[in-house]
Amino acid sequence: MSTEGPIASPSMPPPRRPKVIKTNQQQVLLYVVLTLLLSFATVWAGRTLVHNSETLTFAVGAANSDEALFAAKLAALLKNNASRLRINIVNNADNAKALAQFDRRQADLAVLRTDAKVPLRARTLAILEHDLVLLLGPGNKKIKSLVELKKKKVAVVAENESSLAFVRSILDVPDGPEAAKIQMAPQGATLDKLFAPANGFSAVIAIVHASKAVRDKSYEQAAKRGGFTLNTIEEAKTLARKFPGISDETVTAGSVSTSPQIPDDDLDTIGLEWLLVAQSRMSPSTAGELARIVYENKAALGLDNGFATRIEPASVEKDAFVVAHRGAADYINDDTKSFMDKYSDLMYLAAAALSVIGSIFAAIYAKITRIAPEKASELSTAILDIGERIEHAHSLDQLECLQDELETILRGAVIGLRDGTISTDGLDTFKLGYEFVRDEIGMRRDYLKRHAGEADKTVRDAGPAPSDDSNVVVVKTAQSA
Repeated sequence: MSTEGPIASPSMPPPRRPKVIKTNQQQVLLYVVLTLLLSFATVWAGRTLVHNSETLTFAVGAANSDEALFAAKLAALLKNNASRLRINIVNNADNAKALAQFDRRQADLAVLRTDAKVPLRARTLAILEHDLVLLLGPGNKKIKSLVELKKKKVAVVAENESSLAFVRSILDVPDGPEAAKIQMAPQGATLDKLFAPANGFSAVIAIVHASKAVRDKSYEQAAKRGGFTLNTIEEAKTLARKFPGISDETVTAGSVSTSPQIPDDDLDTIGLEWLLVAQSRMSPSTAGELARIVYENKAALGLDNGFATRIEPASVEKDAFVVAHRGAADYINDDTKSFMDKYSDLMYLAAAALSVIGSIFAAIYAKITRIAPEKASELSTAILDIGERIEHAHSLDQLECLQDELETILRGAVIGLRDGTISTDGLDTFKLGYEFVRDEIGMRRDYLKRHAGEADKTVRDAGPAPSDDSNVVVVKTAQSA
């Protein structure tokens, strides 16, 4: 009879490892990329909103014209001041063609004199210059009214042919032989030559920039050589009412010539205005910024010949000949809004939108990138699984393996509670499960030890196994026979 120890189970169910939540690295990378793209888009949008560049087309006449030189100075000023606005200058044969280009909406800016045909969508940004109409007579001859000049030969001193048509209109001279008497004076002709008997001009009508007239010494020289008379235009107010583009002006004493003093007293005349105009569709913010730059940099924009040296704000009256642009009017009336006033509503809306977007991204991040904390109660499943395998342990070695698994789960739970990867939810259940399985292992260990001890005692009490003499007896019997 032989005695065997505890019978080992041929196989034991494999241990179940506790569930480990791993981070999906591809999702993390995707989230990082999306976050960077969102940040870049936000910064770019903010920069674009605050400092978006805008190029404006400025239609002008010939390259050496006053409006072209002014446009060049304005373009250089914007560039040197790092303004978001830029000027693209487009030259034409004359200012009339520049205004035609503006009227076709092929330009954003232009300069017009108020005797020109005003484009329907033109809006004033600033008054650049005033032109004065000077009525000059030879010697001491006074001209009482413009009616006297209807059938007389009159020379027009001006920089362009458009002034000839303007003079004929204010003299009310129809097309025909009489209109031919109103002639453009040759370039560079002096007053004494024009009044010379050989030319036969009864009067000279000079249309000059007001800023240039006070600097021009030719009138003073002409007064010293032969003299002339600067006449008042009695019909000034009537003409201003009749022609909306005409303004009544005052020539102050001594402004044309100081020695001799011409005029010797203030006198009334008529004038025209040079306007910087913009398309009505130009945004108020752009028009307001452009108007501000023009007003605040008058000295830098004036030309050497005097043009645009006395820039004035646009008329904001509703009955102005060319209505002021809303952006310029807001600046003139000090109704311009600050950056916060303009964009406060948009900023609040953007902040709310970014808050929602941020919350969504935070939720996505917590969902796909963070190791989600595991409930302590979920570890109880692994502990109970060990408890189910205790009855299959038929040796102390197998039982020690189960004990090691249990301790590993306990150690992982303690570390997880410390790191936050395991929550305290169901911690009491985990403790009960651990204590129960631990006690079961202890009881199973005692059982295996006791069973192993009883088996050893049985073997000792039985003593040595009796020898088998059957073969010996058979041999002896055979010998006796």
